[in-house]
Amino acid sequence: MKVVLFCGGLGTRIREYSETIPKPMIPIGNHPIMWHVMHYYSQYGHRDFVLCLGYKANTVKDFFLNYRPQTYADCVVSGFGSKVEFIGEPEADWRVAMIDTGIWRNIGERLWAVRHLVKDEEIFLANYSDGLTDVNLDEMIERFKASDKVGCFLAIRPPLTYHLADIDANGKVREFRSSDRSEMWINGGYFIFRREIFDYMRDGEELVLEPFRRLIEADKLMAYKHEGFWRSMDTLRDRQVLEDMIEKGRMPWRFGDGGVRRHNVTLAGE
Repeated sequence: MKVVLFCGGLGTRIREYSETIPKPMIPIGNHPIMWHVMHYYSQYGHRDFVLCLGYKANTVKDFFLNYRPQTYADCVVSGFGSKVEFIGEPEADWRVAMIDTGIWRNIGERLWAVRHLVKDEEIFLANYSDGLTDVNLDEMIERFKASDKVGCFLAIRPPLTYHLADIDANGKVREFRSSDRSEMWINGGYFIFRREIFDYMRDGEELVLEPFRRLIEADKLMAYKHEGFWRSMDTLRDRQVLEDMIEKGRMPWRFGDGGVRRHNVTLAGE
């Protein structure tokens, strides 16, 4: 299945990094967070990606156009760098289409702009490209396939507990309490769509607003609840949490080899 990644936003909540590089290219460990998201999908055999670029699109393009897997992998170098032998299993291959969808477009507009690239896909995947999870993707897809729904999103518990204030129109605080996570589910940014999703969309609309409302009215939207690991990178604190996990070797979004798998990158059209 093709995987559409939304990676064109400004990332204003993590401005310390995003002023110089786009948010999906902010590193955790030795790799951009988008690389970790792509690696997650490739573990399940989904290696055909469509990147919806925007803010600092050239930075993302440079990463893939100048991709050197030996930079990230265990390897043996000889001939003064002319020969590189990789240590470990054979490399996986990624096919990457990079489409500049504009700086100021919202998520819905970005998906609408690349609809021609997924028009032949009965089902395709999509992601905000800034969050990681250990959800069983195969199971999530099978559950969706068995339904008659057009769209599915990963529903997760908020990772933090907030203090909720009940305030009247005059500013008087009636109550102040901790939020109850057991009653809350939020959109985790992992989507599955049938190609009919575009029948529910209009150019200019935000994906999870008007189109999702139409899906709900038609009973064509489902949620896949996940109680396991999920973390988005919205702030420097979020990045530090993920960075600490990698340093300790705890990466629940990865499975199998316990180490970094390498990838050949093929640009779409080659």
